[in-house]
Amino acid sequence: MSTSPSSARSDRARLIEAGRRTVEIESRAVADLLPRLDERFARACELCLSARGRVAVSGLGKSGHVGSKIAATLASTGTPAFFLHAAEASHGDLGMVARGDLLLAISNSGETPELLALLPPLRRLGVPVISMTGNAASTLAREAEVNLDVSVREEACPLNLAPTASTTATLAMGDALATALLEARGFTSEDFARAHPGGALGRKLLLRVSDVMRRGEDLPQVAATDAVENGLVEMSGKGLGMTAVTDASGKLLGVFTDGDLRRALDRGLDLRKTPMQEVMTRNPRHISPQQLAAEAVNRMQEHRITALLVVETSGTLVGALNIHDLLRAGVV
Repeated sequence: MSTSPSSARSDRARLIEAGRRTVEIESRAVADLLPRLDERFARACELCLSARGRVAVSGLGKSGHVGSKIAATLASTGTPAFFLHAAEASHGDLGMVARGDLLLAISNSGETPELLALLPPLRRLGVPVISMTGNAASTLAREAEVNLDVSVREEACPLNLAPTASTTATLAMGDALATALLEARGFTSEDFARAHPGGALGRKLLLRVSDVMRRGEDLPQVAATDAVENGLVEMSGKGLGMTAVTDASGKLLGVFTDGDLRRALDRGLDLRKTPMQEVMTRNPRHISPQQLAAEAVNRMQEHRITALLVVETSGTLVGALNIHDLLRAGVV
């Protein structure tokens, strides 16, 4: 049985309205957290900062899924953390928690039996507890050193049953905790990159020019007294579209590019007899091998060039790279 156009439009409208209602409810749940970022939140941050060990994040069900993400965010932003499954903890995994650690326990009801069962053995270890609950009068909230209130007015679920707004609020509170700790620790983008060496940001912040540049036999290089035709052979053989021109000690004197070749031909010069020093471009753009590869990208874009020579502070030529080298390294 086919659906009429008007019925299809009505169905779409209901779907859109349901989606918008969900976003509105969850947005309100997050906004309601703002006044709760108070002295209790500051105390939670202080407990995390004073912990000599790691932050164990624990929860069950949807709270466990959110807790796993919060633990990952903490760990990647300078606060050593791991996820402890609340149900497995009582069957041996509690051994992962040691004196000097801290427990971040997540439960919307604050009465999750598996979490409450962890409190006595952790007390004996002297492990402090921070709770995130939707019920400030719950057992877990009362037993914790500090409770972070993540209660919501309603779930986005039309039955007001499925954890939706409550998990969003908990996740936002976890992000607030992680970023506050990040700032307190003076965590930098370089620190973040070291924790994410395989990611795009890690490559941009960790890779140096020396890691991607061409060197040795792959480096196009001729002497200042060589004939231009020798430079052309070097350019075509090394595939960089240019060649460096150096003195006898390896110091960079200039660069020879396709543009220099056109200008030499326009002048009617004999390419077999004219030395490179007469046609090269002096003081060419270059970069240090210690600089970030991302800076090489910036310089190429700024000066509208596709290749750079790599020079030590002494002026000695040590390498070269082009935009394709940076693309292969994942920097661009």
